Amino acid sequence: MIYLQQLSNPITSYPITAVIDTALCVGAGGSSGSLADKPIVRNSERNLLIPASQLKGRLRHECEKIARGLRWAVCASPNPQTMCPQRAGLTGNFQRTEYQVSGYERQYHCLICQIFGNPVLSSRVIFDDLICTEDPDNLPEVLRPGVTINRCRHTAEEQKLYFLETSPANAQLKFTGHIHLFGTPVYAGALILAGLRHIHALGGSKSAGLGWLHWEFPNLPLEQAAWDFLEKGGVQ
Repeated sequence: MIYLQQLSNPITSYPITAVIDTALCVGAGGSSGSLADKPIVRNSERNLLIPASQLKGRLRHECEKIARGLRWAVCASPNPQTMCPQRAGLTGNFQRTEYQVSGYERQYHCLICQIFGNPVLSSRVIFDDLICTEDPDNLPEVLRPGVTINRCRHTAEEQKLYFLETSPANAQLKFTGHIHLFGTPVYAGALILAGLRHIHALGGSKSAGLGWLHWEFPNLPLEQAAWDFLEKGGVQ
């Protein structure tokens, strides 16, 4: 049996909460038991949730944009061929001492891969699914109609009416979980918090006003060394 407390790199967990300001639409492909064409995703106990994979992928994308803005060379996810250490067709200064990782000699991994991982380097941050704290029996089924738009004619398609299942609107539902860090570099907390501040909506139909939220941020470690490190992006 594996005990997390006995691992060489101890795991530190931080609670995180997303508060939905409008209505959430995170579709569950292939789900049944609802009149909706796109039911909302739930766990085995029927609680609404935001999948950890969606949060991690969106957060990685935002962290990549921030790192590039600080003039750090960053690989192109999610295509494995354009991610570290292969980086097929990419240019930029990846041959930096900051990109060297212990145990991976003759390889260079950008700042983002050192946090979120790549096909060679395992992720150093793990996310829980964010679970709605409200009792599912208190949440009625909400169906929102929609219609497919023909992008060429800019008109509604005939016989293309569909229904989305969403959470109740303006209910300020809280979705809670944890972020687990182990062996992360010193700048990880600062970059993750900055990335979270760039995420204002999750799920589908964001342009229609669904999924807008605000965060109760985790108390991640923020040290002056993190800011001193990140500002070196343009130094060659």
